[in-house]
Amino acid sequence: MNDQHEQRLARVLVELADTLVDDFDLLEFLSTLVQRCVELLNVTAAGVVLSDQKGGLRMAAASSEQARLVEVLAVQANDGPCLDCVHTGAPVLSADLAAETARWPRFVPAALEAGFHAASAVPMRLRHHVIGSLNLLHTGPDVVDQARVSLGQALADVATIGILQQRAVDNNTLLIEQLQTALNSRVVIEQAKGVLSSHGSVDMDRAFGALRSYARSHNLRLSELARTVAEGTADLNAILPVTPHSHPIVEPHPRQQ
Repeated sequence: MNDQHEQRLARVLVELADTLVDDFDLLEFLSTLVQRCVELLNVTAAGVVLSDQKGGLRMAAASSEQARLVEVLAVQANDGPCLDCVHTGAPVLSADLAAETARWPRFVPAALEAGFHAASAVPMRLRHHVIGSLNLLHTGPDVVDQARVSLGQALADVATIGILQQRAVDNNTLLIEQLQTALNSRVVIEQAKGVLSSHGSVDMDRAFGALRSYARSHNLRLSELARTVAEGTADLNAILPVTPHSHPIVEPHPRQQ
């Protein structure tokens, strides 16, 4: 790790720890987390799954549309490194997903079809309380190493502490309610992405980028802006102008079994 990377890491840790603000938006915070993981850990994509009120898991953030689809399938199929990570509270690693079909019979085919050949998951936890997992995906095999996993765990730990300190949560009920609100808002964000994607004839990643950029530049909560888009009350041209060169891009979808 060179000096520049260490300085970048220090800035990210401060960024993730700084959640004591009035307009804190958990979904924006998680989106920042997965993007910073991609930048710092030299992985292709990252995602977060969180526990919901019913004791299950739901996808909460992803750095790309392909990663989102893979994480959604993993949760729906109850299969994959993120599920094992949350259940055990320990990191789960695979440097070669092609060799893990027996271990994760539904997750592996979907991940390979999406182009991911290596994966690791680290728990988001406070002491023995696991609230979710941070998942790292890579298109190349044999890229999972302990240094990367340790740094990923450090980012997950800082993010978890940031989430908890923001609300000064001191009991499980309040924590579950907070996380459930974020998960419910995630549904609205997916709807807004679809609206913008159709409006601008762009892929879902670009649609989300435009949504997030507009929210930041206009000092709006990501979830609130998404709701206005989904409800049809937002100025779509202001968020994502339609250009003569816009054209739809079809993303590959993992096959569900």
